Amino acid sequence: MRYFGGQYDVIVIGAGHAGSEAALAAARMGCKTLLLTINLDTIAFMPCNPSVGGPAKGIVVREIDALGGQMARNTDLTQIQMRLLNTGKGPAVQALRAQSDKAEYGRSMKHVIENQPNLTLRQGMVEEILTENGRVHGVCTQTGAEYFSRSVVLTTGTYLRGRIILGDVSYQSGPNGQLPALKLTDSLIDLGFDLVRFKTGTPPRVNKNSIDFSKMVAQPGDKEHWQFSFDDDIVVRDQVNCFLTYTSEQTHEIIGDNLHRAPLFSGEIQGRGPRYCPSIEDKVVRFKDRSSHQVFLEPEGRHTAEWYVQGMSTSLPEDVQIQMLRSIAGLERVEMLRPGYAIEYDALLPTQLWPTLESKAIPGLFTAGQINGTSGYEEAAGQGIIAGMNAALLALEKEPVILSRSDAYIGVMIDDLVTKGTAEPYRLLTSRAEHRLMLRNDNADLRLMEIGFKAGLLREEKYERMVEKREGIEKERQRLRSIRVQPDSVKLMFAAKDLPVPSNVSSLEQLLRRPGVSYDMVHEFSPLDQPLPNGVVQQVEIQVKYEGYVVRQEQEISKQQKLESRQLPREMDYRIVPGLSNEAKERLNDVLPINIGQAARVAGVTPADVSILLIWLESSARKASIHG
Repeated sequence: MRYFGGQYDVIVIGAGHAGSEAALAAARMGCKTLLLTINLDTIAFMPCNPSVGGPAKGIVVREIDALGGQMARNTDLTQIQMRLLNTGKGPAVQALRAQSDKAEYGRSMKHVIENQPNLTLRQGMVEEILTENGRVHGVCTQTGAEYFSRSVVLTTGTYLRGRIILGDVSYQSGPNGQLPALKLTDSLIDLGFDLVRFKTGTPPRVNKNSIDFSKMVAQPGDKEHWQFSFDDDIVVRDQVNCFLTYTSEQTHEIIGDNLHRAPLFSGEIQGRGPRYCPSIEDKVVRFKDRSSHQVFLEPEGRHTAEWYVQGMSTSLPEDVQIQMLRSIAGLERVEMLRPGYAIEYDALLPTQLWPTLESKAIPGLFTAGQINGTSGYEEAAGQGIIAGMNAALLALEKEPVILSRSDAYIGVMIDDLVTKGTAEPYRLLTSRAEHRLMLRNDNADLRLMEIGFKAGLLREEKYERMVEKREGIEKERQRLRSIRVQPDSVKLMFAAKDLPVPSNVSSLEQLLRRPGVSYDMVHEFSPLDQPLPNGVVQQVEIQVKYEGYVVRQEQEISKQQKLESRQLPREMDYRIVPGLSNEAKERLNDVLPINIGQAARVAGVTPADVSILLIWLESSARKASIHG
């Protein structure tokens, strides 16, 4: 029997990393929001590695914080190790990675959600998406409760018809033994959505007390204090070591002898898995020339003996997993607490979404996270905050937020998904961003805080700190340009550092642009009464040294923005455009790009097709002006 559960502006289904960000965003923007989750005890749960960040992913976490989200702060408050990666390379590929306390991370996020004004948290399994006159109207739960709203955000993770596979055993389940969502898939199919079947996996967990760390290499966190959040009240925490070891030839023999029991090769697993996070059995088969693979032992928290075996994702039978583990140096007597497993689940083809993450077929219905074909907590949270923002803006009858590829890695990811789709779980990589010099770990606040503030999500005091920082950077750059020094003035300092002495009078900014010259060096020629904040100094040095490259990327972005500004009708039949190739007509009708720039990125659309579209737009505009 059905009954009225309540009326809301925004309803979010699922309280994982995407759902948590979506619900908090909508509530912080003033919308009455309902967050429904199968289990209140698994909010922001980390079913795989309890780590946050890494190449590209760490920059996404900073972007979420700049927009007004929670993941960065939650990670800073619960991290047990933090490192800045790729420090030997340029700033475009540097990123933070943290090991989090798994239980503390979930508790901390739950506390924030429970105490967020405008946000109601409730346990319940959604089984049906309700529609009225072709648009979303609400949801219905397993118990018959009907909740109504103007916007719904679907963030179901790997729960849709989830199936765990472990050796020759398989059963319906969400991650880590949670209840799966079985009937919601039927509702999505009834609404006309195309679904695909994906697969991901996780490695065994082992008992710390059975590990011989003396046979492994310690991997400490950085001594310098790092944090994801741009907040200034994060307390420094003690670091916990991770450890590195390697698989052995015996490990590979055990795997080879048991491939006939591996679901990945027996045909038991039907879903497509992530290319960039293969199982250990897949790695051994694909890289037969390798005698070993890296294995990282990582703690799941400060107050647990459960450790994560990074690099050993597997769905082999339990008895084989124990044999594999005990063939690795330092794990000869290891006790396995949980076996690794593979999990299959349903996902949407993301080309069914607009760049706002709203469904093309059902207005008001947004999706975010692994249901859109992605992998990773960070990718999920990045989509979640955008879906939550746009669901709220729709409820408030305001214009949506669309991040471009030059705005953020989040924009790159969403554009990739809705324009190109994905045939496997999508992972964000720095190589996917053509403007990655602009999308750095260090400047996410300067890029995105204005967007978050204007949307009503970012706190005013946080925004004002960014404005002060931006003004400080420009003021210091102007000061460095205005101060000029003679070659003799720098001769001794440059000679002591074996640097070539300039032959002409130079401004301090010109000196700073030279290789090997740091801000501290040029600052000595004209010290300030009060030292500048580290963030300002860092930005001044990066902006000056990379200015030539940045200018070139800005010129490329400007050209691209001209294409992005040429809007295409949202609902049109590309078969009517004469001259387009048949493939272009088919692909453009599938994707329905919102502008020429997006159309140019659709697979199968050639530069000739883009030229034809531009001519067609010009012709349509002339006809409209004549008849108008």
